[in-house]
Amino acid sequence: MLIQPFTTKSPEGEKCLKALLSRFQPAGNNCRDLVADIIDQVKTRGDEAVLEYTRKFDAPDLSIESLQVSTAELKESYELVDDDFLATLAKAIERIQVFHEREMEDSWMQTRENGTIVGRLVRPVDAAGLYVPGGQGGSTPLVSSVLMNGIPAGIAGVAQRVMLTPPNKEGTVSPHLLVAAQEIGIVDIFKAGSAWGIAALAHGTKTIPAVDVIVGPGNQFVTEAKSQVSGMLRIDMIAGPSEVLIVADESATAAYVAADMLAQAEHDPMALAVVVTTEEQLARDILVELDRQLTNLSRAEIATKSLQDRGVILIAEDMEEAVSIANDVAIEHLQLMVNEPWGMLPRIRHAGAIFLGHHTPEAAGDYIAGPNHVLPTMGTARYSSALGVETFLKKSSIISYSKQALQEDGDDIRLLAGLEGLTAHANSVTERLKDR
Repeated sequence: MLIQPFTTKSPEGEKCLKALLSRFQPAGNNCRDLVADIIDQVKTRGDEAVLEYTRKFDAPDLSIESLQVSTAELKESYELVDDDFLATLAKAIERIQVFHEREMEDSWMQTRENGTIVGRLVRPVDAAGLYVPGGQGGSTPLVSSVLMNGIPAGIAGVAQRVMLTPPNKEGTVSPHLLVAAQEIGIVDIFKAGSAWGIAALAHGTKTIPAVDVIVGPGNQFVTEAKSQVSGMLRIDMIAGPSEVLIVADESATAAYVAADMLAQAEHDPMALAVVVTTEEQLARDILVELDRQLTNLSRAEIATKSLQDRGVILIAEDMEEAVSIANDVAIEHLQLMVNEPWGMLPRIRHAGAIFLGHHTPEAAGDYIAGPNHVLPTMGTARYSSALGVETFLKKSSIISYSKQALQEDGDDIRLLAGLEGLTAHANSVTERLKDR
């Protein structure tokens, strides 16, 4: 049996719930130390270190001249993809673009009768680094990562979008990634991955420019590198393994539930697939479907290990308890496979993305629906959100006082400054209010 279902009130069920609530996992000491050394090497030696690591782990014969994707490579990439891909790419770009345009924030001002003006000025960062994982040596290009990271940065108005992705053994990058990048206006693309790629984006090298924001998924070394450089720039989030929680009632179809569990499980042996249902028979039917569908998967071995090691099926007493569990777990992907998903939606407080109804697979959100698929994991949906246009924006406060306004507020400013013992603060007002 891949997964043993438990009732939520059983000792085993309570143990499962406790594990779900404490699943945040920081990087181990060994990973931290290795990444710290890599970052230091890149900071000190620049391109030389980036090339050394890339040759060791990715492309043995890569030269410094080919570290950046050339104009010829960009042009050739269009000859290596078919029309079906271009059509699907165009559809995905349009959906993601239209959705994220609604996220753009405006600057604003408030005025008072005495001449005070206050407000907020919204501006993009100057440069953003977009990290795209290699995808099994380039054989499974993660086109969606290019779009989900690059499009919001473009809408924000970031002047320089720099894309990094590890090359394959031949020192090339998938044409599908190159075409996707060009279709959304990105041409600064570099062949570097893992922690050394993140370090290059953070500190800059002769070839790779430094950026203000780094976004994009990756393995534990990418995640740890982003964590270590996050004090000097912004990152999207500290992301863990992909995860889904499916709330299912008597209306759910076992085949659909199992299919979506497997869609998460095939990502990684550490991926997390959870079902919370009120129906014992559904739990049993899901297990049958998992066995049936596994035989058709290209990543059956990975999915099997994920489900055996981390898969969870819990039988709740009622939907109230199921919703409560979903909120406590604060999952990355929450699927509501229930009879009235829209009625349940107002009761959901914490989730990275919410998928409503029986015909809304999480895969739709990964690729074509429009919302961003870079989402908080490991319970961080309690306080954080999906990547979006705001990730690439910063806000500056605006304050302008007239003489009358300062006269009206002067005593209050000096009183508060005096309480804090900051006499120079108070004097900066006094000097202005002296009769001249």
